[in-house]
Amino acid sequence: MNNPDHIIDFASPELPVVELETSDPALVDAPYRSRSWRHFVAPQKNAVGGIWEAPEHLERCECDYDELCHLLEGHVRLTDSKGVSQEFKAGATFVVAAGFKGTWENLTPVRKVFMILRS
Repeated sequence: MNNPDHIIDFASPELPVVELETSDPALVDAPYRSRSWRHFVAPQKNAVGGIWEAPEHLERCECDYDELCHLLEGHVRLTDSKGVSQEFKAGATFVVAAGFKGTWENLTPVRKVFMILRS
């Protein structure tokens, strides 16, 4: 099935999966493997979007980009460097803005739609 020009269907099953292991103890409490499908990649715009999934884990973050997230499955807690936290569950949509410093914690396995914009 063809899509109209400039329309990207995230349901496309033809994309290769990108698997990454994050194991640096400075970033995570325990190693974990994530999988993503990058449906939209525009290096000239410093943008990438797709689907990401990972098991339970806690990761320390210092974001130098803006990320729009829409949780398809799971439950996350974001905690800033001052200790203020907020939780999001499946169906929630939120932005992690550039400058965020703190932790991202998957309280359950998570699957999300994401769009990252770098300045």
